[in-house]
Amino acid sequence: MPVGVVLRRAPGVTRWTKWNWTVSGVLPAAAPAAWQLLRREGEVTEYHAATLPLELHRAEAEAYMQALTTTPPSLYVIMREISDGDFPLEVTLVTASPFEAQDYADSGEELVERVAMPAGLVAWLREFTLAHFHEEEFKKRRRDKKDIGASEDGIGDPRISQLTDVYRSPALSKRGRVQ
Repeated sequence: MPVGVVLRRAPGVTRWTKWNWTVSGVLPAAAPAAWQLLRREGEVTEYHAATLPLELHRAEAEAYMQALTTTPPSLYVIMREISDGDFPLEVTLVTASPFEAQDYADSGEELVERVAMPAGLVAWLREFTLAHFHEEEFKKRRRDKKDIGASEDGIGDPRISQLTDVYRSPALSKRGRVQ
């Protein structure tokens, strides 16, 4: 589904930042746009910055279920700072997966913003997720039957002379022989 991203530009609150850019909303089933001015109120302006496809994959159904359980259900907009042009941000991805958004946030190269989903988009995502989500059954792991307290034929025993011993300290090998 094509999703339009609305960015808001407001004056910065410090002298080091001239403008503060935030994601103010998304537009489901939006037409293509490239920094189309939507609204101007004083120095605050809103732009329809880009329209990107929101792709859903069956393998990500667990992540979408997680996104639907947050309050409010949210989409994640991934942006990259650019130095050339009139606008400092490039919108690169819109995703409903909080796990994918976390991967981008961990890299530190992209900006990740969370934005509330409109009700129609929540219903569309819920329908897809319920059709493809299968909760994994918990399986308790059983312990191995191996005895971990068994001896290993003198490994680490200082009374047994060996060429190499991973358990022997370097101080003992300097003396040449362990007593």
